[in-house]
Amino acid sequence: MAKLITPLVPKQIDNAKPKNSTYTLFDGSGLYLEIAPTGSKLWKMKASLNGKAVKLSFGKYPDISLAKARKERDEARKLIAEGIDPREEKKARIEAEKAKTEHTFEKVARDWHTSRLPEWQPVTARNTLNRLELDIFPVLGNQPIADITHQQIIDVLKTIEARAAETARRLKSTLGRIFSYAVQRGVIKHNPIPDLIDVLNKVNKQHFAAIKPEELPAFLKVLDGNRERLFIPTRIAVNLMMLTFVRTSELIEAEWSEIDLDNGVWIVPWQRMKMGRRKINPDTTDHRIDLPKQAIDLLNELKTITGNSRYLFPGQRDHSKHMSNNTILMALKRMGYKGKMTGHGFRTLAASALEEIGYRREVIDRQLAHKERNKIQAAYFRAEFIKERKELLQAWADYIDSMRTGKVIPIRGQAT
Repeated sequence: MAKLITPLVPKQIDNAKPKNSTYTLFDGSGLYLEIAPTGSKLWKMKASLNGKAVKLSFGKYPDISLAKARKERDEARKLIAEGIDPREEKKARIEAEKAKTEHTFEKVARDWHTSRLPEWQPVTARNTLNRLELDIFPVLGNQPIADITHQQIIDVLKTIEARAAETARRLKSTLGRIFSYAVQRGVIKHNPIPDLIDVLNKVNKQHFAAIKPEELPAFLKVLDGNRERLFIPTRIAVNLMMLTFVRTSELIEAEWSEIDLDNGVWIVPWQRMKMGRRKINPDTTDHRIDLPKQAIDLLNELKTITGNSRYLFPGQRDHSKHMSNNTILMALKRMGYKGKMTGHGFRTLAASALEEIGYRREVIDRQLAHKERNKIQAAYFRAEFIKERKELLQAWADYIDSMRTGKVIPIRGQAT
């Protein structure tokens, strides 16, 4: 018959004195207190896991009270019943907690920032870090990045937006890249930023009608259905504007001599660019477009129709001239998008969607051929971002294709 064990009481433990050799006081269900000749009192537990003896240690008394020791024992018994070794579970738990404290948001953000330094111009690196140090680190910096909630991100972004809307939008994009970096390195499982598409108020800086990203599937259905019987080059022109988001004039005035289909590159001469046409201090930088495969396919199709002409899109009546500036607008009108979409609207659409997903605003602006803020940035942007811009254009084209099929492929948020 098993020996009946009387549960311990605190007074009994306090009164237990050391002896010449180690001895034990049993509490029941495997839990016991080991008292050493030095006077130390250590909680331990005996159990059996998969037929093998297991000895656990819970810590010293009185640091670990009787009630706490019993709780540890009960939790260990539950794990053992499930075939789990409590020692391994405790080790994994400690490592997880350690990882949390090591991977604070500020630590991860600074690691991300350091990883980008070889590809950034000093002013970009400095401005990015300054924005984080001023607005983000004081609020989220000390928190484990894995514990940061959607609401915390919303609160900090809305606070910044009340002071500076553009700064809030840029920081949201930066946060997306930091969280993406953390996902790729196994620190967290999910990037929360793409879930916060509408958290900030949208500001349409230019008064050009543009559909929203969520309206794109319906637009594509009308365009591809072509019940309006658009002229094939016109339909291709609309698709190319959507894929490359060039300005209307840059598209309709395009010449075949600018297109290198073998290498998938379109170089728009600076003389045809908006900033190159300025009478005072024109920008003499050609604009490079690394064509996505979908655009190359369209251009190959177009070449069979207009390849003998100077222009990609010659006028229907006079082939020596390029397509009219109103052709795109008229096509959109016939599609039922008068007042809802313009040629420039494709630029707004792409920029809005790409920044929401997490692409760097500097990269988007360079692909849009926006004016750089100063000469230092201008010189840098001309030479940099080529790889990122190429990836951006192909990702955008693939996203549009997925909209056509209904199997939407989220645009990859960059860890850049």
